[in-house]
Amino acid sequence: MKNLLRIASVVAVLVLAVVAPVAAEVKLPAVIGNNMVLQRDVELPIWGWAESGEKVTVRLGKAEASATADKDGTWRVSLPAVKYVPDGPALTMTVQGNPSTTSTGSGQAGSRLRRGSGGRAGQGNKIELKNILIGEVWVGSGQSNMEWGLGGTHGAKEAIAKADHPNIRLFHVRKVQAKAPAKDVQAAWKACSPKTVGSFSAVLFYFGRRLNKELKMPIGLINSSWGGSAIEPWTVAHAGQKANGRMYNGMIVPLQPFAVRGVIWYQGETNVMQKNGWKYYGKMKALIEGWRKRWDNEKLSFYSVQMAPWRGYAPGQLPALWEAQVASVKIPGTGLAVITDLVDNIGDIHPRKKLPVGNRLALWALAKDYGKKEIVYSGPLYVSMKVDGDKIRLSFAHVGEGLVSRDGKELSEFQIAGADGKFVPAKAAIDGKTVVVSAEGVKAPKQVRFGWHKTANPNLSNKAGLPASPFQTDNWRGGTGKGGETPEAVEGSTGRGAKVPAKINFEAANKSLRCIAKDLKFTEGPVWLPDKKCLLFSDIPADTIYSWTKDGGLKVFRRPSHQSNGNILDLTGRLLTCEHGSRTLTRTEKDG
Repeated sequence: MKNLLRIASVVAVLVLAVVAPVAAEVKLPAVIGNNMVLQRDVELPIWGWAESGEKVTVRLGKAEASATADKDGTWRVSLPAVKYVPDGPALTMTVQGNPSTTSTGSGQAGSRLRRGSGGRAGQGNKIELKNILIGEVWVGSGQSNMEWGLGGTHGAKEAIAKADHPNIRLFHVRKVQAKAPAKDVQAAWKACSPKTVGSFSAVLFYFGRRLNKELKMPIGLINSSWGGSAIEPWTVAHAGQKANGRMYNGMIVPLQPFAVRGVIWYQGETNVMQKNGWKYYGKMKALIEGWRKRWDNEKLSFYSVQMAPWRGYAPGQLPALWEAQVASVKIPGTGLAVITDLVDNIGDIHPRKKLPVGNRLALWALAKDYGKKEIVYSGPLYVSMKVDGDKIRLSFAHVGEGLVSRDGKELSEFQIAGADGKFVPAKAAIDGKTVVVSAEGVKAPKQVRFGWHKTANPNLSNKAGLPASPFQTDNWRGGTGKGGETPEAVEGSTGRGAKVPAKINFEAANKSLRCIAKDLKFTEGPVWLPDKKCLLFSDIPADTIYSWTKDGGLKVFRRPSHQSNGNILDLTGRLLTCEHGSRTLTRTEKDG
């Protein structure tokens, strides 16, 4: 009888447990967790999940804020800005749901994000986060050169051994793609130490270490990168862009709106291979504007790394993307670290010297975000040219205390061309804050280019040891990052405006290529279009689009131009000559 009573009691308890209403425990995203760094001097969004209608209260120090979970179980509060206090103690944050709620994890909100929660519900449906620091928080993103772990770089052994930095905190986001915006990531904040830093992004680590040293305050580093990725999967997706946004959805959305100071970006190799050229400027603009909007911070700093030389790229493609990258610094709050001097193996797309990359990115942040006005934060960036007889004088921004040859040899990688567009090696000499370029046989120079090929290793730099970016002077669209520049337009055209057919079928005729132009749209290269007949080279990349003028009724190009893929387009009166390799094609108005 007693055994029957015991069994009945157990059954009753189980039945009550099944039918009794239970609520979901309060949850936090992984980015809000133990050991995190909170961004100083800004309001702090804190969010998570609970039972619909449940009141949640968040406390940090003396600050307190409450919110009620909406019908989907989501809640969010905003804590007031906190100042960094030197040598201040680590803080504790508490997140309290309804005390009566059991911590079974049942219910819609509780079951949704159990795997990646930043805090664990404890006694009385309360989360307590410890060892929280106040300082500066940065995100690092991009492809393999950002993802590249410290353990695989030059000087790794010594750097790892000395990486005992308890005030630098690391958050490494696990790789995942998502068709729709994800709720959370798999990651946890960890104090930087020899045990935790080896597989962490080397560039982001060195960037943070430099900031920690200069600012003398805690630094939080969030690495969310994926080797081999193009820029599109990281971009906020819009309707109809099925290929876009999957990495953004899976690896960036769950971090928002966690307060951060800015982003460092090391990506572009894949887009060079895809021959995006000038189009990369529009892609960068979309990326930056999208992240800023979703982070609700139009001043979110965004500093990127210029692609390093590599012999594996197709001819002309790397310079085309370089121009797009330099143009992107016209966007307010952006910057660019040039690294042409850091390639130790031109056959390796992953330069192993990551320390100077991180340091150069940090220079932009120190100057732009932290008021270090005395810092020279960029290498020379081309501004303008002036023809002086048989010479061209070049002017630069970011000269600092002066221009130098970094190896003490004559300046290298300069070429000059006259009206024929044929470039020849040039002699270049520093003259004050300018460089004067000339070459024998070029009596009337028209343009210069510098380091304008995929294996460039030029030696012009400033005295701060920062290299000059490659450039070409013909209709250059690059910026300087000094502010006050107008970003390039990307809507309605790809940049230079010639209206020509988007798709054309070619046929050989009298040693030329002839076609009929229909449905005029923007296209990718020099075209001759008298009476709707055109001359077009199909392999000219998208960075070479030019505007039309009229010359005696014949539509012609505005000026001679040397194309980045080796084509030379020259105009003399009404005669159009286009050289491509060993072939020379000449057409005049009477040719029809």
